[in-house]
Amino acid sequence: MKRSIQFIVFIFVILVATSGFCQIRPGAFSVSPFFGGLWFDGDEDLDHRPVYGVRLGYDFTKNWGAEAVLDYVNTKYKPTQDRTTDVFNYRLEGLYHFMPDSKLVPFVAVGVGGMSINYAGNFENKTRAAFDIGPGVKYFITDWLALRADVRYVLTTGSIYNNLEYTLGLTFYFGGTKAATSPAKVESKPEPKAAEKVVILASEPKVEEKVAVLASEPEEKVIILAFEDVHFDFDKSTLTGEAQTILKKNIQLLKDNPKSKVRIAGYTSASGTKEYNQRLSERRAKAVEEYLIKEGIVSPDRLSTVGYGKTRPAEYEAAPKDLYSKAAKANMRVLFEIIVK
Repeated sequence: MKRSIQFIVFIFVILVATSGFCQIRPGAFSVSPFFGGLWFDGDEDLDHRPVYGVRLGYDFTKNWGAEAVLDYVNTKYKPTQDRTTDVFNYRLEGLYHFMPDSKLVPFVAVGVGGMSINYAGNFENKTRAAFDIGPGVKYFITDWLALRADVRYVLTTGSIYNNLEYTLGLTFYFGGTKAATSPAKVESKPEPKAAEKVVILASEPKVEEKVAVLASEPEEKVIILAFEDVHFDFDKSTLTGEAQTILKKNIQLLKDNPKSKVRIAGYTSASGTKEYNQRLSERRAKAVEEYLIKEGIVSPDRLSTVGYGKTRPAEYEAAPKDLYSKAAKANMRVLFEIIVK
């Protein structure tokens, strides 16, 4: 009964452990000298005496580790109280740490090994297989030093002997991988402001003046010059004379800004078949490109074309969405955008 009460108290201490900093380090070696007591099963006729020993350990992960244990008890054989008896315990234990990120780290150990009993005089010495299980707790003082307490139920063979070992000690850690420290807080920089997008319809009055004014302003802008269906021959990809004139006047701005790019995007309305509108939009975009190159206004490496047909791909959406509303589509079959940065 007394042993059971002590065991319950020990478990209670473990359960009320509070969290601290990460202590168990994968890859760390440890040395743990200890002392305590060993209560022998009454049938073994050995006195309860102090025990001294050392544990040599290695942590494979934050949770899992192993220890080799060697301890020694100098006791007396009860039938002849003057007979000195030396008891050596040796075993290999596996450890599981329940709270490896705590300052107070509870664990459980299971092991296998042996017990050697050496009687003084002409008595026959005995060696028995031993198995043990029990809880423990480590309290870290620093990242390399911890106080620890252990309790082990030790079962030995021959007959079945039930022994109880309780110890206190220190654990010294060497090496291992420390937990990564939190990176220093870096002040985030605001994202660069996106360039303002301005759409100008090629049919607007004084379109040349509007483009020139916007291009001369210091703030970066994306100027979209949109050509409507009326700037092409009906149901064809040929530019009208009016459209050619508008291009010549306005795209002159590109020569004054060699780093600018041009995207020619052809759109069509919802009327007509999907395949036909796709081909028509591509042909009209190509017609604008060829005209700009033929007139020497823009070099080929500064041009790109795309025909959207009935659809508008998500990767390119320079103009506001309302420009392609149902009302707009009723009046403008195809739009071409010349973007000047």
